[in-house]
Amino acid sequence: VQLQASGGGLVQAGDSLRLSCAASTRTYSSHVMGWFRQAPGKEREFVAAIRWGSGMTYYADSVKGRFTISRDSAENTMYLQMNSLKPEDTAVYYCARAIRYGTTPKNYDYWGQGTLVTVSS
Repeated sequence: VQLQASGGGLVQAGDSLRLSCAASTRTYSSHVMGWFRQAPGKEREFVAAIRWGSGMTYYADSVKGRFTISRDSAENTMYLQMNSLKPEDTAVYYCARAIRYGTTPKNYDYWGQGTLVTVSS
């Protein structure tokens, strides 16, 4: 399985970005897809996840109300709509796939290459 993340860039505080994650093989209803991020010098942290079958979503408190995770099953693609971006959102964003929901990286067995989001103040 290959996951291709895209959509990162340089934006100003308050702006929006939409990240995409395309999977090379079919994502099944039993899968959980997630977004993580890693800022320089920090550990990789959970951002959001979605159960592929039901569409149930989960968010880190730091992004709740600003970010929205979604999926397009027909396109086998996951999205992360990021609004009201803050400088502290600056990080490399990774998409990942898991069999079981969790908020730690070890729960996820396939990872994309990451896309850089930089938010200037």
